[in-house]
Amino acid sequence: MTVEPRIESSPEAAAEAARARIRSGAFRGPTSGLAPGMVQGNLAILPAEAAGEFLQFCQQNPKPCPVIGMSSPGDPMLPMLGRDIDIRTDVPRYRVWRGGTVVEEPVDIHAHWRDDLVAFLLGCSFSFEEALIAGGLRIRHIDQGRNVPMYKTSVATSPAGRFAGPLVVSMRPFRAADAIRAIQITTRFPAVHGAPVHFGDPTEIGISDIGRPDYGEAVEIRSGEVPVFWACGVTPQAVVEAAKLPFCITHAPGCMLITDIRNSTLAVM
Repeated sequence: MTVEPRIESSPEAAAEAARARIRSGAFRGPTSGLAPGMVQGNLAILPAEAAGEFLQFCQQNPKPCPVIGMSSPGDPMLPMLGRDIDIRTDVPRYRVWRGGTVVEEPVDIHAHWRDDLVAFLLGCSFSFEEALIAGGLRIRHIDQGRNVPMYKTSVATSPAGRFAGPLVVSMRPFRAADAIRAIQITTRFPAVHGAPVHFGDPTEIGISDIGRPDYGEAVEIRSGEVPVFWACGVTPQAVVEAAKLPFCITHAPGCMLITDIRNSTLAVM
């Protein structure tokens, strides 16, 4: 009897399969832990007249807003990030904003697409979570099957034109020794937020109730653990809210675009 050789699926194939599930409507939840090994990104889609100012904002705030891809006006495809990526369908859930308010959370944005729209993809902390896990650390929101908790802070971003507002952070709790290790690991990934911006007392950065995140879901913080905070790619949503743009589109928090870029390519040492 002839035994067919086993064909191992590559990370790129897993990413493409995950996007296919999302595009078909089979998957609509947070993407943390989906397509291991592949870069995921936060999304911001703006009219071309605002895109230059937004790009300047990202350049002045690289910790929360590291740009890893940008489309041409009106073009929904992002070939520099992966095969057959269509920004209108390949995110599990979107947010449509008008005047700084979320008016709809559709599962695709064909009905909202325009010829003047420019898509920005920003690095996401889900990429460095793989390195944390490989380093022997446990990620609480993954263990608990929840969306990562995210908080608006009292830390101001550097303004650019109409764009200004609070820094948003994501939080993962660790024991002190593991927090030091997490800092060491994530420092290697500046393209996806890099080292934490704060750890310890959340009130020092304006978070009054760690049990009530502004985005995502609360996770357990156990005795002896310290909350560790990373700059978060949801920051543009807080900035869009403050700027009261007439129209823009973002991802729903935790629902990312999965690319064909390997996380390992983002490590700097």
